[in-house]
Order: sequence, then C-alpha cells, then structure tokens
Amino acid sequence: MLSRVRYTFRETFDSFRRNATLTVASIITAAISLLGVGLTLLSQQGFDNLLSKWEGGVEMIIFMRNDVTEDQQALIEQNLDANNQFIESWTYCDAQCSLDEAGRVLAAEPGTLDLLDLSNIPSQYKAVPTEATDVALLRQVSDAFAGGPGVTEVVFAEDQISLIEQLQSFFGFRLFLLSGFLLLAAILLIWNTIRTAIFARRREIEVMKLVGATDWFIRIPFMLEGLLHGLIGGALASAGLFAWNSQWTSGVQGFPQNSGFAALVVTNGYDKFVMLVMLGIGAVAGAIGSGIAASRFLDV
Repeated sequence: MLSRVRYTFRETFDSFRRNATLTVASIITAAISLLGVGLTLLSQQGFDNLLSKWEGGVEMIIFMRNDVTEDQQALIEQNLDANNQFIESWTYCDAQCSLDEAGRVLAAEPGTLDLLDLSNIPSQYKAVPTEATDVALLRQVSDAFAGGPGVTEVVFAEDQISLIEQLQSFFGFRLFLLSGFLLLAAILLIWNTIRTAIFARRREIEVMKLVGATDWFIRIPFMLEGLLHGLIGGALASAGLFAWNSQWTSGVQGFPQNSGFAALVVTNGYDKFVMLVMLGIGAVAGAIGSGIAASRFLDV
C-alpha cells in the first residue's frame, strides 16, 4: 500500500516537472479566476453591510438624541402610530442595538467606532411604509418627523437603497461572469495539461497495461496532478485575496467618514470563509478537468 502511495506522488511530481510551462499556466489561470470569485463574494458581502440597516423593508430611520427623554420618545411613538395609513410598522433600536449596527457599518473606522459607547450613540426608530405609500407622501411624513422633539435626523432610504442595489447588481453580475469564463479557461488548461502528460507517457502506459495495471491505478496520478493544480491556484488566490482585503481595509480609513465606504470592509472572519470556498472550488475544478482528460485519453 505504501509503495502505491509513493508511486502516485512520484509520478504526479514528475509530471509537474515534465510539463512545467503548461502547469504554471493552468495554475495562474486558476488563481486569477478564483481571485475574481473571492472578490465578488467579498464585494457582495460589503454591499449587504451597507444595506443591513434597511433590512425588512425599512425606508425611513428617525435618529434620536442620546439624551432623549421618555416623554419625547412616547410622543414620537404616538405620531408613528397615528400615521398608520402611511407607516405599516416600526421598530425601536436602542443604544445597544445602534452600537451593534455601528460595529458593522463602521468596521473600517476603528477610531470613530472607539468614540462611540452606550452613553453617546443615538437610538433610532425604523419605519416600514405601507404598500400604498408613494415616495412623495413618505417624504412628507419624514419631513414632519424631522422637527420632532429629541430628533437629530431623519434618513430617507429610497435614493441610498436604489444606488447601492444598482452597484451591487452591476459589479456582482459582471465579476461573476468574468470569473466563470476564467474558471472555464482554467479547467480547459488543466484538461490540456493532463492530456499532454498522458500522450507523453503513452509507451509507459501501454507497458503498465500489459503487465496488469488497472485503469484506476494509472489514472490516479493524473487526477491528483489536476487536483493539485486547482488547490495551488486556490492557495495563491487566497493569498491575493488576503492582501487585497488588508490593503482595502487600511485604505478605507482615509476616506471621508460620511462616504459610506467603511461598511464595504468585510469583518467577522467572512474573508477566511471565502478563502476556504476558493480552495474548494479550485479542487473541484482541477478534479473535473483532470478526471475528464484521464478518462477520455487513457486508451493510448
């Protein structure tokens, strides 16, 4: 058993050496395509962070002063209930809730985030309009709340949500499409590399078959080679994604605080999850390309 394992790895790495140019080309192509997949997933998560405060159909947020009194809060809540023909439902996000949300939205601005605590962060009311409420009426309602007691600001969501969703759709579709084409190219390159390796060793394969070697015994080193192509490409793409995300995280800190780009920084280990996904896709792509080639061209 041990001798078979040694044979498999020896033949795999010998094939790496014999087809060095094609091997490097397939690995680089796989790495670039997988990096595109990773960047797409990170950008989509960043846009989701931007949209997180508008989840559940929320289209109007009323920010309250941190020193708001209970009577002022009660008056705002009465007005929200009184406008039930325009506002279907509303929820109150207290200081702790607002602080948790700021942790996502201001992930790239640790300096600003450190200045916020339960004593100075504003609480907020999030309102969901009824289906019959058009934009003009909702703007009138938001303007009425803007002058309410204890209110610091009323944010209307339509323009922000529309812009963010357009950007998310634009970048997501095009990046995924480009990544898909590059991944297909990587599979074809791996397929061609394995085919070339099989043709280069066709005499050895004929002799191995004559002495009783099974197709799977011959096929496994070639399939392992393709699998390693994908894994190495995934590892290179993961390193590139880590460097990209690190540079983006540090670079965003220099942007204006009201630019909104801070929320595009991905935290909480999601980038590590994306790296694992990239490794998995690379392994599957390499296995597909090499498996097809080894099955189709083994009869030499």
